[in-house]
Amino acid sequence: MNERSSLQPGPRPLRRLRQRLSLKDELLLVLLPTLIILFVLAFVDALSHQRVLFASLASSAFLIYLDPQHGMNNVRTLVVAHTIAALAGFGTYLLFGPQYLAAGAAMLTTIAFMVGLDAVHPPAVSTSLAFAYRSGDERNLPLFLLSLLVVALLVLLERGTLYILGRLQGGRREHRAGE
Repeated sequence: MNERSSLQPGPRPLRRLRQRLSLKDELLLVLLPTLIILFVLAFVDALSHQRVLFASLASSAFLIYLDPQHGMNNVRTLVVAHTIAALAGFGTYLLFGPQYLAAGAAMLTTIAFMVGLDAVHPPAVSTSLAFAYRSGDERNLPLFLLSLLVVALLVLLERGTLYILGRLQGGRREHRAGE
């Protein structure tokens, strides 16, 4: 059986680094997702007032903070899963209206495509429901996709921050060893 990359945790050295992070460093890592999501919410509020539609992106941001190297949190997986979910939800809404049938069809479509394309990102299922139940108007789809790109940048920011913290941790150990 082939391994699915979107279901694989980050590399072992980074997981060990994460276990050694101080509370201050953990708070620094959580600050980026929080600021990004607050920015996205303010952006969305200014344009559409459809905050609930973007709740799944907050869940994605937390998963990115928790393990930015995990396969489900890479940029490809994040973008593919949420895009499929938004399109599936919007499409089933157009076919069935804002009802349970649209929600069920959107969820099944999203899950099938995520597994089939090896782009498993659980918060995307919420995205499919938000669009299937018609949260807002047609303009929300491009707005959501734009917000998704901002969250995708978070993956790169979190990975970079984790790398820098790792380098700083290594420098601190070397400094203490030399004393």
